[in-house]
Amino acid sequence: MTFEGQYLTYAEYQELGGSAIGEMPFNLLEFEARRQINIRTFNRLDSEDIPQEVKLCVYALINGLSDFATASSNASGNIASESTDGYSISYISADKVSDIVKSKQSEIDDIIRTYLLGIIYHNEHLMYCGV
Repeated sequence: MTFEGQYLTYAEYQELGGSAIGEMPFNLLEFEARRQINIRTFNRLDSEDIPQEVKLCVYALINGLSDFATASSNASGNIASESTDGYSISYISADKVSDIVKSKQSEIDDIIRTYLLGIIYHNEHLMYCGV
């Protein structure tokens, strides 16, 4: 599977010091990061002329999304703890899982605002909502 229109390539990711994930997981996380940016910028970016701030934003998002994917996979079984001596299992509540998701969404919003708020792209603010 090929990924086109990336805002940050795997080679650029490695140049920035990224080495925690392989190329295919990177491609999937970059796609999700790009989607999150496009939602908040109303698809103002094109893949031909990506500002450095967007590349750095994608890099930060990939690291955050990678951490979230790890936390989500741990919470997906809903097991908080397990004991083998007395065979007891404690489960994560739905509220706790919801709190984790809300926290991560807030972190994604903060990263995007930090990197892209005030950036002008083709004579228009990337984060302009139209007021």
